Amino acid sequence: MGRVTDLFEPETVGVIGATDREGAVGRAILENLREEFAGELVAINPSRDEVLGLECHTDVASAPPVDLAVVVVPPSAVLETVRELGEAGTEHVVVVTAGFSETGSEGARRERELRDVAAAYDLNVVGPNSLGVMSTDAGLNATFGPESALEGSISFMSQSGAFITAVLDWANEQGIGFQDVVSLGNKTVLDETDFVRAWGDDPDTDVVIGYLEDIENGDEFVEVAREVTEETPIVLVKSGRTDAGAKAASSHTGAIAGSERAYEAGLEQAGVVRATSVQELFDYARALSGGTEPASDGVAVVTNAGGPGVLTTDAIGDSTLRMAQFDDGTIEALTDAMPAEANVYNPIDAIGDADVDRFGRALEIALADPDVGSAVVVSAPTAVLEYDTLAETVIEKREEFEKPVVTCLMGGRRARAAEEVLREFAIPNYFDPSRAVAGLDALARYRDVRARTVDDPERFDVDRDRARAILSRADRRDDNRLGVESMDLLEAYGIPTPAGEVVGDPDRAREVARSIDGDVVVKIVSPDISHKSDIGGVRVGVGDADVYDAYEDVVSRARNYQPDATILGVQIQEMVNLEAATETIVGMNRDPQFGPLLLFGLGGIFVEILEDTAVRVAPIGEGDAREMTDEIRAAPLLRGARGREPADVDAVVETIQRLSQLVIDFPAILELDVNPLVAGPEGVQAIDLRLTVDTDEL
Repeated sequence: MGRVTDLFEPETVGVIGATDREGAVGRAILENLREEFAGELVAINPSRDEVLGLECHTDVASAPPVDLAVVVVPPSAVLETVRELGEAGTEHVVVVTAGFSETGSEGARRERELRDVAAAYDLNVVGPNSLGVMSTDAGLNATFGPESALEGSISFMSQSGAFITAVLDWANEQGIGFQDVVSLGNKTVLDETDFVRAWGDDPDTDVVIGYLEDIENGDEFVEVAREVTEETPIVLVKSGRTDAGAKAASSHTGAIAGSERAYEAGLEQAGVVRATSVQELFDYARALSGGTEPASDGVAVVTNAGGPGVLTTDAIGDSTLRMAQFDDGTIEALTDAMPAEANVYNPIDAIGDADVDRFGRALEIALADPDVGSAVVVSAPTAVLEYDTLAETVIEKREEFEKPVVTCLMGGRRARAAEEVLREFAIPNYFDPSRAVAGLDALARYRDVRARTVDDPERFDVDRDRARAILSRADRRDDNRLGVESMDLLEAYGIPTPAGEVVGDPDRAREVARSIDGDVVVKIVSPDISHKSDIGGVRVGVGDADVYDAYEDVVSRARNYQPDATILGVQIQEMVNLEAATETIVGMNRDPQFGPLLLFGLGGIFVEILEDTAVRVAPIGEGDAREMTDEIRAAPLLRGARGREPADVDAVVETIQRLSQLVIDFPAILELDVNPLVAGPEGVQAIDLRLTVDTDEL
């Protein structure tokens, strides 16, 4: 398979299905190619001798070889056409034709066969059901869209061809340019990960952006994007948010960490800057294409209008940034340079009669302040202020101090003229102050992405054979669920559990209780009863003398609650002191795109109500595990809030890592809950366990 980037640099392009028929896709593609493409064009259509002045060949075999082929033939002819291209030595194919998996089972069959043909000939295939591809550097517009892209440094991928046509129409008006554009279509062969990898190696791509409805191979995407974002920012809009994954899950973890949580975790770990709207997507991209990252989160605001200045201040308060705190020297310099009526504290209000010189002096003084990492210049139009001259001043000061500056030059015609000046130096202008701040915020977020360190997952010394034997018990069950009767699984991976045993009669219950110091917990063991405490299936603080009766009681309550429930026995377990500890949950739900999704949070009986959790895609190292303990709202409880003795957070962090290793070692584990994992000053103990096993994977 050739390099994906070569797809955007062909010397010869063939259109299979080229035609001169008005309104036909094959004609639109050929016309778009003829606009700017300087290479050789080859038209192929058995029913034409000539198309738009080009000689038309009857089939691929009779045509000259091409670097890139655009296929616009009926669905029934696509497979044979692609096979002929493979035999002719073509490496890159764009299948524009629709009628594949998006149409039903017959189309899905054709798509599988297309994938097989591509694999047999080692082809790079875009689509099917694709609008096509563009490269402004190569003058290549191999799409049937109505607009070509302006030149720029943004590379753009989209699962929606219609989205591309709308974006290009809007972007051309806004003066936003692109390097490469690709309509992913059905992603039968090439997907988002392939293009992220390719553009990460492309020196002409400053920012990668995308509109995605799903991600084919989430774990591979995270791995590739994490490497790419070390040098090239990635901004994505992900649509199609759904709770279907959560609805299908049977564990606490699965219910809380549904599909959208997996995307959130995976994209964050990949270093992707996520946008929630199309406007944000391009606002972020414009800021990031400038390339300068703020050294600090402090923002200076320079304005000639009080109201917009306040709006900007509010927007900074809502972001990850903060208002810069000017030092005494900055305040003195501003006081000397500004009129008495001006506000010299951040935000700097140079008042309504400010000319370009006053604006420039205020910006210069602000950027010189050591706490200022970036600045926003906000202005309303006045008779004494020329926006295009102000734009030149902003460029000068940005270049002098090498700090990011964005502008909010509010207005129409005047602002558009200034935007043309600013655009040459990659300084974005926004009408809304909140959008200007969001652009700076994206720069700061990407700075943090580049500054991060990713720990390699630690490999603990565990007993995998013992764990496999325990998991294999699910193969002997009517269902594929295991519970507290399999607590040895955790011990095999070094996760502490209280002393105890699952017993099958009250006499044995009494024997086990007598072997444990102090009172015990008596708990029904049934895969069919999730919330055991709700039905009286748990007795706490039971002494030796009462264990026999407690056993009979929890069994009776379980039978009365659900007569057909499978009862595997009763767990007799050492009491754990909860007064000085915090009940947490650690678990995993295997996401279809991203694989094992780890969850940590506040646990106990209210876990699904409070939903105070953090998630990561496994495997993870110590850094990610520790961040999970910091992210939850209940983090102060672990660290000793209100006079409580701090929990052993290191033990919690190690437990999360051990669980990460367990679910990576055994893909057969589909879901797993340890709830509660009791975290106290002396360490952690796993009190309860539930998991679901795919026995075919063992």
